Amino acid sequence: MVAAHTDLNIAALEAEYSKTTPKEILNFALETFDNISISFSGAEDVVLIDIASKISKNFQVFTLDTGRLHSETYQFLDQVREHYGIKLEVMFPDAAEVQALVSEKGLFSFYQDGHKECCGVRKVRPLRRKLNTLDAWITGQRKDQSPSTRNHIPVIEVDTAFSTPDHQLIKFNPLANWSSAQVWEYIRALDVPYNKLHERGFVSIGCEPCTRPVLPNQHEREGRWWWEESTAKECGLHLGNLQK
Repeated sequence: MVAAHTDLNIAALEAEYSKTTPKEILNFALETFDNISISFSGAEDVVLIDIASKISKNFQVFTLDTGRLHSETYQFLDQVREHYGIKLEVMFPDAAEVQALVSEKGLFSFYQDGHKECCGVRKVRPLRRKLNTLDAWITGQRKDQSPSTRNHIPVIEVDTAFSTPDHQLIKFNPLANWSSAQVWEYIRALDVPYNKLHERGFVSIGCEPCTRPVLPNQHEREGRWWWEESTAKECGLHLGNLQK
């Protein structure tokens, strides 16, 4: 029987599961919550999908289509859908909101104003619509992805950014303690699908205008929103990281 959300001691669960494997965390998440979904966009998320597919055939996956993704990313989404035989729910931004932003500021206002307004329309609001229908979600965040904003993420937490007074949302980050090397060791060992942009020097992949390859020894996050301060490099999907 699935426990009531208010019955879960999140701090105690975080202390317990921070010492376990991603598979054990995922297994707990999928057993505890019926209304839970994996957020999918990149390499880490496919690792989660691969692990989940070995636990259960009954799990949900969603992704965000901002309308500004690389063509390789769209191909990757379909590749993952077909490889695992899963239904992939795609969340789109509100067309009227996109039209209003573009009509007022053009297609590339984020280079002058910062990325948060565009991300708010194209990513955060569609995500909020989805999360409002869930009791918990699973992300591929890692601590070493962004030392400025993700260094302290737990494996289990209350999502303070998207919870409301009437709706507590639990967030699982099963790969929080993994490194990029561990993710890619898993992908190569088990022949997991990946975005072909990785073969061209892209490490952290988002929208096409806001993503570029990184040079040797550059941190992966330097390929995202490179015109902004590193402490601001959260699009809003993980806004709670900036509050910690």
